[in-house]
Amino acid sequence: MISVEEALEAVLDLVEPVEAERVPIRAAAGRVLAEAVVAAHDQPPFAASAMDGYAVRASDARPGASLMVVGEAAAGRPFAGAVQPGTAVRILTGASVPGGAERIVIQEDVLREEDRIVLGGDLDDGPYIRPAGGDFAAGARIEPGLRLSPERVALAAAMGCAAPRVRRRPVVAVMATGDELVPPGEALRPGAVVASNAYGIAALAEAQGAEARLLPIAGDDRASLAAGFALAEGADILVTIGGASVGDHDLVAPVARDLGMDPAFHRVAMRPGKPLLAGRLGPTAVLGVPGNPVSALVCARVFLAPMIRRMLGLPTAQDALSLPLVAPLDRNGPRRHYMRARRRNGGVEAMARQDSSLLSVLASADVLVVRPPGDRARDVGETVPCLPLAGFDS
Repeated sequence: MISVEEALEAVLDLVEPVEAERVPIRAAAGRVLAEAVVAAHDQPPFAASAMDGYAVRASDARPGASLMVVGEAAAGRPFAGAVQPGTAVRILTGASVPGGAERIVIQEDVLREEDRIVLGGDLDDGPYIRPAGGDFAAGARIEPGLRLSPERVALAAAMGCAAPRVRRRPVVAVMATGDELVPPGEALRPGAVVASNAYGIAALAEAQGAEARLLPIAGDDRASLAAGFALAEGADILVTIGGASVGDHDLVAPVARDLGMDPAFHRVAMRPGKPLLAGRLGPTAVLGVPGNPVSALVCARVFLAPMIRRMLGLPTAQDALSLPLVAPLDRNGPRRHYMRARRRNGGVEAMARQDSSLLSVLASADVLVVRPPGDRARDVGETVPCLPLAGFDS
């Protein structure tokens, strides 16, 4: 049985960054840049009005001045001439500022009478002009290695990028195993349970930026498991759920070995999730998680998420918090314990029930308190490391 640190190092060694592909900007949200996006032009490309009003020369922007209106500038329809002394151009927000104009007098400070305006007696300083390149200049970059958030998608589009080069989505095949499993929505026969874990792990993989493929449920026999392994061909990672322990019906490891898997480890000093296994079957990394729901999802968060991030060229270290306890904790046992917990009153409290079958407890948690092996009892107010559960909505 190896430590969590050793297991994490081993699973990261099973994967490498995936190749890049070019996708339309409309399909780029959530993808990781493999190549810098470089701005093709200044933004804005011209000096633009920040307000509705009148473009004038600075020397004419004085209380009571009477100016002749010689034209109009609107967004996409610039005024062709220039502002001369004693004249003004009606201008709308976003329009190109005409040559000669040095400030915008907002329309609230103007009285218009036919083709003339009179400026009010209490003008502010202005100038309400957005300079060319005020947002970014030609050659500005969005660097590779960043995930394209909605804001970065908008920025890349504004820079003129129609098809960024991004990392391919890693393909994660997910195979639940067990004679007792039935799909959601199917009537439960005696002794059956719903195969829920695969859906949670697929959702986690997709949230990390992978493409998840949900395989048919495999039974607890060698032929069914071998057929399931065959269906995973072409996947970057195969996650098997259940059958990873050492019972009479736990056949995932022996079937994988028979198919030629090069094992990395089997059993990790963690709770929940001790019977975790990993290895490589041809080009596919294999991660075998336990069948208990909490064990499966905790193992996926601790090991699968960093594997996907490595394949996308992202940092593999997961965000961690240090929070004070609002309730005491007993001494921990010999394995690292990922305790389901909730933030409360500026601190954190471990849930009363920690059984690895209790999916409802995990679903109501927003962090995992991480207890090192043999950690002493902890009192209220002591800080403990926590792993946030992303996507929690209270």
